[in-house]
Amino acid sequence: MRMISKLVMISLLISLLIGNIPHKVDASVGVSAASAVLMEQKSGRVLFEKDAHTKRRIASITKIMTAILAIESGKMDRYVKVSEQATRAEGSSVYLKPGEKIKLKDLVYGLMLRSGNDTAVAIAEYVGGSVEGFAYLMNQKAREIGMVDTHFANPHGLDDHEDHYSSAYDMALLMRYAMQNKTFQTISGTKVYRAPNPTEDWDRVWRNKNRLLTKYKFATGGKTGYTKLAKRTLVTTATKGDMNLIAVTLNDSDDWNDHISMYESGFKSYDMAEVLTKGKVDISKDKLYKGHLYLKKTIVYPATSEEMEQFSIKYKLEKPRKNLLASRSEAIVGKAEIYLDGRVVQEAPIYFEKVMKKEKKKSFFHSAKDMFISFIGVNVNG
Repeated sequence: MRMISKLVMISLLISLLIGNIPHKVDASVGVSAASAVLMEQKSGRVLFEKDAHTKRRIASITKIMTAILAIESGKMDRYVKVSEQATRAEGSSVYLKPGEKIKLKDLVYGLMLRSGNDTAVAIAEYVGGSVEGFAYLMNQKAREIGMVDTHFANPHGLDDHEDHYSSAYDMALLMRYAMQNKTFQTISGTKVYRAPNPTEDWDRVWRNKNRLLTKYKFATGGKTGYTKLAKRTLVTTATKGDMNLIAVTLNDSDDWNDHISMYESGFKSYDMAEVLTKGKVDISKDKLYKGHLYLKKTIVYPATSEEMEQFSIKYKLEKPRKNLLASRSEAIVGKAEIYLDGRVVQEAPIYFEKVMKKEKKKSFFHSAKDMFISFIGVNVNG
């Protein structure tokens, strides 16, 4: 991680809008995919893209959404009774039996590692009440994440609906969201998982279909996909040093190599620049603000070596409110805008922290009195 030492452009204006606006630069890399994206996880910056916003069929990478909704349901340790409908799901399967009871957690592992369509239906019926109900939840979450070129019609990605699609960029947004969840991170990066099998004397042992986990040393997780109409689809993640990347390819006959190529280009071309450091910021001469303003998080952003000196900061503060000291211990009073080559690429909230008055030191007499009262248990209030 490199520190940015020259941060210029400081202005104090009234504003409170807080956002995150990724700034895109194409890395020099070629892929055979119809659509592709390489995104840095923390900032959301797109480092490479090819036809990234075109709506396409996505096959089993759909299951990233199914998995995160199951995890967020808070029911991972509960048992799911598998329906006849779930066991009849076409395509890839972990061979669930009708009526068997299996933990939701095990279903999610079977979903992500073996791409079980039967597990997808079982999860949908349990979490959403039905496949249709679950699809509604999927689309609701997609809107929350900002997936504007996406519509889900099922939990598995099979070609049984015309209106089931997404884009490479939207799937990168989804993976970025999902990777913020520790449980999802663990499941996504698991190479082998052993699940109890209530109907047999042996456990189910599932090996991850994501070959990049063994093929590429920096790979940390992902999800594979394939249908006749969608062709090969792939979402993966990789980490090198302090940089975490997401790669997405849709309709790609050489996806393993393309993902490695994108990652190598990204890791080689970019470094994580520490643009702002968390802690107090001395940016105001106003008596009310002075000594009370701070940033909660250190802000880092991927940049090429040429871009390292192109960062600048603008601080924008609200007009101080008279009742600020009477409010709770902290409040958002503005934002720091991070510019790269004259464009806003990220924003961070500025907080006001009320400094509590120090309690006056008790005299020896009062301290001794308190100790005596505590010792004998006297109720001084009568």
